[in-house]
Amino acid sequence: MPILNIVFGGTPDFAVPALEALLAAGHRITAVYTQPDRPAGRGQRMAPSPIKEAALRHGLTIEQPATLKDADAAQRLASFQPDVMVVVAYGLILPAAILAVPPLGCVNIHGSLLPRWRGAAPIHRALLARDAVTGVSIMCMDVGLDTGPVLSMHPTPIGDRETAATLPDRLASMGAQALVATLEKYASGQLAPQRQATEGVSYAHKIRKEEAILDWRRPAAELDAQIRAFNPWPVAETRWRAQQLRIWEAVPVAVEVHAVPGTVIRADANGIVVATGAGALSVLRLQMPGRKQMSASEFLNAQRIADEVLGGDVSAAS
Repeated sequence: MPILNIVFGGTPDFAVPALEALLAAGHRITAVYTQPDRPAGRGQRMAPSPIKEAALRHGLTIEQPATLKDADAAQRLASFQPDVMVVVAYGLILPAAILAVPPLGCVNIHGSLLPRWRGAAPIHRALLARDAVTGVSIMCMDVGLDTGPVLSMHPTPIGDRETAATLPDRLASMGAQALVATLEKYASGQLAPQRQATEGVSYAHKIRKEEAILDWRRPAAELDAQIRAFNPWPVAETRWRAQQLRIWEAVPVAVEVHAVPGTVIRADANGIVVATGAGALSVLRLQMPGRKQMSASEFLNAQRIADEVLGGDVSAAS
């Protein structure tokens, strides 16, 4: 197996398994690029990224430029003598001058089966679209938005109850193992990049908070996908008694529904069952303003909600 000099670029938890896998495989990480520390938590203290924390544990050289578009950015990268730059959810645009520095280019782990879901939020969009299958693509980066040639793709089914909290962990682990195997073949000349298909292209735009508002006129299956796609952020929400009610977990139930969408048709320890545009949704975990999330049973110990209508203006609109 060829031992490579690698500059690693990444920021969130999703990137950590890949860095750890490269180190475990014996590659030399000559530098780790990650975004600058950001304010976090209630105290808004400056906090390092998960990748910076991992790099510190391993005693790696850390670079935190605010941009890679500066005139000396490519020269600085070249000083680390990378054979390849591996990028996993870094969050900064790599201009052409940066892409041209490593002899093997810049290799990225992308959380979808390209060309489906190019862009910033592939995992969320796959869940929202109720895709049956997703996966990871190991690709060579170019100046386009996830348009570069692909080295390998690794599919996996999406579970019925998977969320944007659980699916990334699976894909991160898959991607880390796939990256190590793919780099070995690529660096030894056994694998050539393949152009992406021109059909089936879709874009995973950034998630906006307003997308999390539930419209109870939609089918239960679609609302379920919305709730799972927005857990843990921004969290699906509705209105109840003129206040926000966040919905963390729910499941479609097979019941005949004749009530107005948004009507709570049953509420007990097993769940708060809400009429939708097609079928019903049983809310299992929810959260009131200023409170921690709780089970339906805990909520009903202090609140009465049966026969009330959720959604306010959203569900009442024509």
